[in-house]
Amino acid sequence: MTNLIRINDEIISSDSFVKLLKLSGRFDALIDDVVQEKLAVHSARRLGIRLTPEAVQERADQIRRVNGLHRAVDMRRYLEGLKVTPEEYEQFVTEMLCFEKMMEQVVTEEKVEQFFRLNSPQFDSIDVSHIVVESEGTAREIMAILSDEPEQFSGLAQEHSIADTRSSGGHIGSVLRGALRGDVEAKVFHAKPGEILGPFASADGTCFEIFMINDKRPATLDEDTKSEIRRLLKEQWLAAQASEHRLEIM
Repeated sequence: MTNLIRINDEIISSDSFVKLLKLSGRFDALIDDVVQEKLAVHSARRLGIRLTPEAVQERADQIRRVNGLHRAVDMRRYLEGLKVTPEEYEQFVTEMLCFEKMMEQVVTEEKVEQFFRLNSPQFDSIDVSHIVVESEGTAREIMAILSDEPEQFSGLAQEHSIADTRSSGGHIGSVLRGALRGDVEAKVFHAKPGEILGPFASADGTCFEIFMINDKRPATLDEDTKSEIRRLLKEQWLAAQASEHRLEIM
């Protein structure tokens, strides 16, 4: 156990620090990041990905310059302040590069395009507005009005909706598949622009929702879609790697 922080007479140890992270909900995210990086490093080594000393030195120099450490003495003091040896620092830089090299193989432009070809409906989107009310009776009354006067949707949302989109007339904006509850999504994504659907009860039955379809947008492989596919490819690969390793949170 190591003491990390002293505030007046209170000392926060490494054990106490970890407990604070767990209680505040930040521990799992940090652990996930570390596990992902280490899994990639282990896989890179298993695949024989090699790093030249020059590449490691170049990255170390980049980090040094970013931190404003322009002299050797500055770097030495920096590491001493972190209580990190030069060997430990070199290992850190090496593993950072291993992770990046591994991700370059996992997420290529070819794989992104292939994923899109096979899963393009997943990236269809719709532009929707909604009205959320607390009783089914009110929801049905609003639906009755909208059946005759659909142009009243925005005004009715401002008057009756309890959602945080009330001030914008119920406008949610662009929604991808997977953002709505399964049974609701199936109906909403098959509707035509201008259609009004509902009311749909929430999972716990405490409120009722009405949707208006403003626009439908077939999937395109734009930068936003590419970014999401890269994230999915990385997640899928890391999940597969996790199943091949023995992971234990101590």
